[in-house]
Formats: sequence, structure tokens, C-alpha cells
Amino acid sequence: TDAGPSPKRPPHIELELPVRTLMMSSLLITMLLGGCDKQSGSAPQAQESVKAGSTTNAEPENTGTLDISQKGTAMPVVVFEAPNGDKVTLGDFRGRPILVNIWATWCGPCVAEMPTLDALARREADRLQVMVVSQDSQGRAIVDDYWDKQNFALLQPYLDQKSDLGFAFATGMVPTTVLYDKNGKEVWRMIGGMNWDGPRANTLLAETLGA
Repeated sequence: TDAGPSPKRPPHIELELPVRTLMMSSLLITMLLGGCDKQSGSAPQAQESVKAGSTTNAEPENTGTLDISQKGTAMPVVVFEAPNGDKVTLGDFRGRPILVNIWATWCGPCVAEMPTLDALARREADRLQVMVVSQDSQGRAIVDDYWDKQNFALLQPYLDQKSDLGFAFATGMVPTTVLYDKNGKEVWRMIGGMNWDGPRANTLLAETLGA
């Protein structure tokens, strides 16, 4: 016998696949533009294109987006961990300009730009402090495993295991790099990857470091 027409599927079932496809496409575009999505407290660790402890020969690209909308904003009061295990805030380093970079071992653009941040730290050691703060939720062991395989001259591995600093910056992406002046006021932020040893970085830093 004819069972009749099949029941019509609810509208939300029809929309589920296109919406999911759109979300995945947006995430892929974000990562390709020079940053890794990071606003979830449960982001996968060491499972992206660059695993913890690995190195890359890829040259970092100036794909980051400059944002001056927060200019003049005070440093967030967020506690994170110094390399020696002490609890610190950004305010503890006020007194000279500071460039704060949030990153993660699983983020390819973060790892690619790290040597250029170290080069900048060496070149401007007398005028600028460069601080890199890991957002790895697995903690100190995975960061130290990566760090021990590098040969950075001045950078030190700070840790923000709960991503409190990342949430305070509220960009939803690593790497994010924020420049503060000597009084602890934001000058600008770079959202995404950057060659910090190139002419674009020198131009962006010139006014603050010359003050």
C-alpha cells in the first residue's frame, strides 16, 4: 500500500548543515589570515599544524590587523605566572614601554613570529620590554617543552593558563600583540601574525620608543 508522502523535516534540520559549514569556513579563513581562533577555554593543545616543541622555517608574514580603537586604555589587572612561578600583573612592569604578545604552542603564526619578537627584544633592549605570555591550557610543562628546544636570547616564557589575559584583550585570536607606553596606556594592538623584525614594526614602534 502507498504509505503517503514522507513527513517534512523540521526547518532547523534543514539549516543545520549549511550553518555548520559556514562556521567551519569562517574559522578556516581566520586562521589563514594570520591568527588562530582562541576564545574557548578548551582549545585543543599541540594538535594544530605546528605541534608543541616543533620549529618552523616559514617566514612570518605581516598579515596582522592594526587596531587603535583601544588607544589610551589602561593595562588590564590580570594575574598570570612569571617564568620563576611568581604571580605578576602587567602593572608590575610599568615604567618603560612594553610589548605584550599572547601566543600558544599549537598556533602556527605564533610560533612563526616568535624569533622576530626575540630579535626585536635584543635590538631594543634599552628602550622596550617584550613579554610573551602563553595561553596554553595544559600549563607549564608543554610551554617549557617547546621553550627548551628554542634558542631565544631574551624572551622568557610567561604563562596565562586560564587565558585571563587573552579574554581581557577580547580579540578572540592568538597571536595578539599590544603595545603599552611607559605609563601603562595602550598605544595600539596587532591582531594576527607579524614580522616584528621588519620595517612595518619599526615604523609602528618609532613614535613610542622615541618619546
